[in-house]
Parts: sequence; structure tokens; C-alpha cells
Amino acid sequence: MKLNIGDRAPDFTLTDHDGSEVTLSGLRENPIVVYFYPKDDTPGCTTEACDFRDNMARITSAGATVLGISSDSAKSHQRFREKYELPFPLLVDEDHAIMEFYGAWGEKKMYGRVFKGLIRSTFLIDREGNIAEAWYNVKAKGHVDKVMAALENL
Repeated sequence: MKLNIGDRAPDFTLTDHDGSEVTLSGLRENPIVVYFYPKDDTPGCTTEACDFRDNMARITSAGATVLGISSDSAKSHQRFREKYELPFPLLVDEDHAIMEFYGAWGEKKMYGRVFKGLIRSTFLIDREGNIAEAWYNVKAKGHVDKVMAALENL
């Protein structure tokens, strides 16, 4: 089930790259960008993560927090963050439960084969905890510009 603008963002508590718990509702004093990505240190995911990294000054000046979520382990996230100097938390969703709540886990097709997998997705959550924007099937390159435009309109 996909989330729509105006829906309440499902709350969650997940472990980050350092093993600390991060709870979404504990961050709601500012807008939050939650992006779901398939795998640490792969070409598209690295492009997307580094694009967020390279635009952190713009993102923080808009008052927003960024959270990246994949099913990779905390150890994998830690290596990925260190390798690319990512300044935001990467959260572990190994059982895909949060991905499913957000509609970021579902049926995909590749080369005629149908399977379940991560749907690269990003959500902008406003200060009240509602979905301000939802992007599904995101193209990694240049996506941050769309997120920034939405942030500036909050």
C-alpha cells in the first residue's frame, strides 16, 4: 500500500549504523527526509547517498533531517558511511517491516521476472508527522533537487 500526501507517516524505531535506536517521532520538531534504498555501496545507492551528502548544507538550512533506510546490517551501513563520509544516519530494516508500511517493499519486474524487492522511495515528512511528499520508483541521480524544491515549499 502506497502512502499519499497528507497521510500520517508510520512511526518506527530502528537501529542505526552505530547500534543506537532512532525513533521517527522523536525527530519531528523539523521536517524529515526518509529515503529507502536497495543496498549499501552499489552504484545507484552510492550516487543517491552522495547527492544527499553533497547537499547537506542546503538540507540543514531548510531545517530538515535525513534518514537512509535499507535492509543491510549496521556493520555494512557503518562501512558505507565511513567510505563516503555520509553525515546522516543509515537505519537497518532487515525484515522489511518499515519498508512495507511505507509501500517501499513490493512486487517488481526485471527482465520479465516478477519478484519482491525494495522500491527506491523517498518521503518528506512535515513537522506534524504527515507525508508532505512521496516519491516512488526514484531515479537516484538528481533526485535531491526534487526533495529540495518540496522542502522549500513546506
